[in-house]
Amino acid sequence: MRRIAIVSSTRADWGLLSPLASALREGGLEVGVIAANMHLSQAAGHTVDEIRADGFEPVAEIAPGADQVATAAETMAGVGKALEAYEPDAVVILGDRYEMPGAAVAAVILGIPVVHIAGGAVSEGAFDDSFRHVLTKLATLHLVETDENRQRVIQMGEDTEMVVATGAIGVYNLFNTPSLSRPDLEKSIGMDLGERSLLVTLHAATLGKLSLEEQMAELLAALDSHPEVKVIFTSPNNDTDPRKALEMIEAWCSSHPGRGVLVPSLGRVRYLSALKCVDAVVGNSSSGLVEVPSAGIPTVDIGERQQGRLAGPSVIRCGSSKGEISEAITKALSPEMKAIAAKRENPYSRPDTLSLMVDAITSKPLPRFPKKKFHYV
Repeated sequence: MRRIAIVSSTRADWGLLSPLASALREGGLEVGVIAANMHLSQAAGHTVDEIRADGFEPVAEIAPGADQVATAAETMAGVGKALEAYEPDAVVILGDRYEMPGAAVAAVILGIPVVHIAGGAVSEGAFDDSFRHVLTKLATLHLVETDENRQRVIQMGEDTEMVVATGAIGVYNLFNTPSLSRPDLEKSIGMDLGERSLLVTLHAATLGKLSLEEQMAELLAALDSHPEVKVIFTSPNNDTDPRKALEMIEAWCSSHPGRGVLVPSLGRVRYLSALKCVDAVVGNSSSGLVEVPSAGIPTVDIGERQQGRLAGPSVIRCGSSKGEISEAITKALSPEMKAIAAKRENPYSRPDTLSLMVDAITSKPLPRFPKKKFHYV
């Protein structure tokens, strides 16, 4: 029986990984979750509680450091200690978070093979690309979201037999997670959604021209141009210090009573439920490109953060200014765009995503101290 460690550091990656963790456990594998960084932050909703609510008592908890560099260093050291104690046969890591290469390095030093989910993607406006590609070279097994991403990973010299295109686990979760009713969701967030509503998440574009605060100011000004729309905000992540941006959101909600609410973390169930209740998603989260098209609503993708990432026809890309964002929101709420989104065309969607992932993690060779070879295309 394989023992699998899953490293999770944010509400976003646990929301994706939770059903996979459950499926692996149901398939007879032992699963231990290492909770790090934002999961231990009260400001971000202390989402380690969501891990416990899903039936997984973390085998280790690693708090964030004083800044991003300290967090990355402490994640590496903390994950290393946790892996030494837990002794898994493989470590599962998703995505492109800045602290995750440290977790993967710890695993490699200890001779534990790394399973990386969602490699080969591109997000040109953030330093995530660098971390994602580093994780690819540290990993032994690659579970990628699209055939295009699979080809990129193979071009990086990875073994074709160990690069599996599975579709996106977030899309699978959208179709397979029980939803809250609209009244229950509204009660949970403390605001009714009215006739029109948006779900807004804005993170720092770490390689972009505007700071998070500057970008947030433009977005909030754009929302002022749509007084008929109610807004659910979720918190920015901590790629940069989000405190000022959070203060701006709170001030906007206070000055627009009944129109906006800040929910630090919706969690998987409330987030996926919200996608079935709101009229569009606005911001620059990868979820807007990956999961949201399968919900049948438009996405407004702001600025540079997700440039280069594959997107379906329901995604509206726009610039970072108030006017560009406002115009894109108008388009997203139009009957024409709603009709396009209703077709649910999504390059990340596959019906068998979860079974492909479980099968690969269960059956692919994952030897101790795996030898990395460069495979020429």
